Amino acid sequence: MDFFSSTFMNIIPFVVVLSILVYVHEMGHYIVARINGVRVDVFSIGFGPEIFGWNNKNGTRWKVSYIPLGGYVKLASEDEIEGTKESRSDPGSMMNKTPWQRIAISIAGPAANYLLAIVLLTGLYVSVGQRVPLDQIQFGDVIDKSAAEEAGLRRGDILFAIEGVETLSVENFQAAISKNPEKPLKFSIKRGEERLELIATPEKNELTGGKIIGRLGVALGPVVELRVHGFFASIGHAAKDTLNMTVQTLQALGQMILGERSADGLSGPIGIASVAGQFAQQGIVALIWLGAVLSINLGLINLFPVPMLDGGHIFFYLIEAVRGKPVHEKAQEIAYRVGFGLVMALILFSTYNDLSRLSIFQWVQNLFN
Repeated sequence: MDFFSSTFMNIIPFVVVLSILVYVHEMGHYIVARINGVRVDVFSIGFGPEIFGWNNKNGTRWKVSYIPLGGYVKLASEDEIEGTKESRSDPGSMMNKTPWQRIAISIAGPAANYLLAIVLLTGLYVSVGQRVPLDQIQFGDVIDKSAAEEAGLRRGDILFAIEGVETLSVENFQAAISKNPEKPLKFSIKRGEERLELIATPEKNELTGGKIIGRLGVALGPVVELRVHGFFASIGHAAKDTLNMTVQTLQALGQMILGERSADGLSGPIGIASVAGQFAQQGIVALIWLGAVLSINLGLINLFPVPMLDGGHIFFYLIEAVRGKPVHEKAQEIAYRVGFGLVMALILFSTYNDLSRLSIFQWVQNLFN
């Protein structure tokens, strides 16, 4: 399947999942804003020109727009620089509320995503079962001419032991490969009913900044078993897994920033759409599980203290609460511009990664050969 046909097949599940997550996120903002007496001018799923919409009795314009890559709620006077006086006389204005009320409104969106993740995982754990990782790893696609291929690893192989690693997990496996470039490692493999001992030597990979890590060149995932729990136990397990996924994401980002992990695996909208299409083919259970994971990531990313994101607003409101007055308008303006640049750079970089994995650059080159 070529790039364009595969992309088209992934669009529908991606748009459906993303729209639900965005709706829940923005509904969190909407509910807490209304509780605090803030007028909501617009509630939009998608960006750009409106496809259809309606006004409710509170004057909010609810609409669906043409570009289905997010959404927003527009609160009264929210687009003004914090601390300006233009709308202080309007009781429905965001600027007329205390910093703590504005913090509550800003944090409500990410909180709604975390709550959704816990609800989805709870439903899965009660009905289908919790995915509990075993001390094993299953290999997926093997990159041509990679260290994994040279070692004889195949798709579907199950790794149950690796030299120098006591407790086998995806994280521990990745750490062992990363820390041992060009060092032979003994793998204990199950291939069907057969057990094998293979020697794999991670190839040397130089990251930005000159740091050298090992790279094997194989997709992988944990081997899991499903354990069904009662309702209240499922809530506890869902909350714990939500916290663990948050911590693991932060650890992975920290390793990328420190140069201990390659950022090649960072995905943007195209990569997420591709994954959504693959999960949709596996069935509704897999798609719900993916929705929970993406909801956690959406909530976490929006809490980062970057202007433009909810976390950036929260950061400014906290400073205002401590100082007793807003951050200077010029400083906010500069921060928002820097934040916009950072967000756009991240989107462009992750999209480049997505296109590289989908071989679109090779496809374009072949057009001119």
